[in-house]
Amino acid sequence: MKQSLQLRISQQLTMTPQLQQAIRLLQLSTLDLHQEIQQVLDSNLMLEIAEDEPAQSDEVPDEKRTELRETTSEGSQTDIPDELPVDSSWEDVYDNVQLSGSSTAAPENQDFETYRCTSPTLVEHLLWQMELAKFSEPDRAIAIAIIDSINSEGYLTSTIEDIHLGLLNQMEALEIEEVRAVLHRVQNFDPPGVAAADLGDCLRIQLCQLPDDVVWKHTAIELVTHFLDQLAAQNQPRLKRLLDLNDEELDQVIALIRSLNPRPGSAIENHESQYVIPDVFVAKNKDRWQVSLNPDIAPKLRVNPYYSSMIKRADNSSDNACLRNHLQEARWFLKSLQSRSDTLLKVARCIVERQRDFLEHGPIAMKPMVLRDVADEVEMHESTISRVTTQKYMHTPKGIYEFKYFFSSHVSTHSGGECSSTAIRAFIQELIDNEPQAKPLSDHKIAQLLQGKGINVARRTIAKYREAMSIPASHERKRIL
Repeated sequence: MKQSLQLRISQQLTMTPQLQQAIRLLQLSTLDLHQEIQQVLDSNLMLEIAEDEPAQSDEVPDEKRTELRETTSEGSQTDIPDELPVDSSWEDVYDNVQLSGSSTAAPENQDFETYRCTSPTLVEHLLWQMELAKFSEPDRAIAIAIIDSINSEGYLTSTIEDIHLGLLNQMEALEIEEVRAVLHRVQNFDPPGVAAADLGDCLRIQLCQLPDDVVWKHTAIELVTHFLDQLAAQNQPRLKRLLDLNDEELDQVIALIRSLNPRPGSAIENHESQYVIPDVFVAKNKDRWQVSLNPDIAPKLRVNPYYSSMIKRADNSSDNACLRNHLQEARWFLKSLQSRSDTLLKVARCIVERQRDFLEHGPIAMKPMVLRDVADEVEMHESTISRVTTQKYMHTPKGIYEFKYFFSSHVSTHSGGECSSTAIRAFIQELIDNEPQAKPLSDHKIAQLLQGKGINVARRTIAKYREAMSIPASHERKRIL
């Protein structure tokens, strides 16, 4: 083979660092964007947070100081005496006293979240009761092992045998009956039904702690101990035959069981709410839906004028070069943030314009829409629309929804139109909410009712949507009460 040199001219797309930064910021969520901005503020000396209002000085003028000093010297109530009479109250000595229970309005900038106290967990609540009870040292170790194996719902995650084997390394002569005896003591702790092995055991423990004069207590204990599977299957005739009860008596027994708590740990565990910060707000103004960006999703940034004024064009020193690089990076970052906001607002307006019926009437009026529909309208690539709609949220009068919620496939109708899968789910939910409890609708019946509305949906499609909505089958939704 002969070696030779050839010159070729070709075109290819290359992602510049500015474009890579803009794409990366575009797909970040609000929380990730805050972290990214903070990292840039820490690393780039040219960027700073723009302050809208100058900080107010806390210094007091000399005339005001003299006035305050004169007020104090004239015997006002600024000087606190060393002792007060026993039969006196604060209101008799001091004016403008604000008690903790008064109805005086709180300051505007008061953060009420700072007053929240951390609630104890279920394990801490059980350990606190264990400390109050009288346990020997061996029983105390057993109780701690049992409490450690209780999950947040109040059930044991380990069997008695596993707990016993785990404690044999500490106590060689430990008998399994000792573990079972300590377990019975822990099961008498608050909340009722804690440390149960399964649902039937949990209900039985709660029933046993009820007073003996409770009507149908012993019958309910027998039911949850031996025939809980029949109750789950809604087999009313077999339950009446096994327990020798009539319809009214069986209804009273089941009503007593339903008054119990199947997840006792949920009464103690404190699940702190996680709030979603919307990226855009949607509101109706004079029969027009308007979209606006949330001003709190990102702080206002600007280039520091002091450091930027220090750059000298004719200076080639390393310090001046560093300042120039920081200034260029700051401008790129600000431009990327602005591009992110413009793209987010453009996509949100397109979604709102296409889903106006949803904003007016709810999920039933949702229209089918895919990424290509929005991409063609805003003249962007589908991958860009996918990045914009990921982990971005919209605040509407119907609630807060992720952008991707408005995208769904479609199903053909008798009239030749299209119906969104979200609307079909809303129809299914509405039909199931209004169905008779004694005779719930089957998937085939729901499909027939939707066909009556002009929507062609197969039975297996109804089953798929129902399972995606975590709705049980018709035989499981049947209620005997």
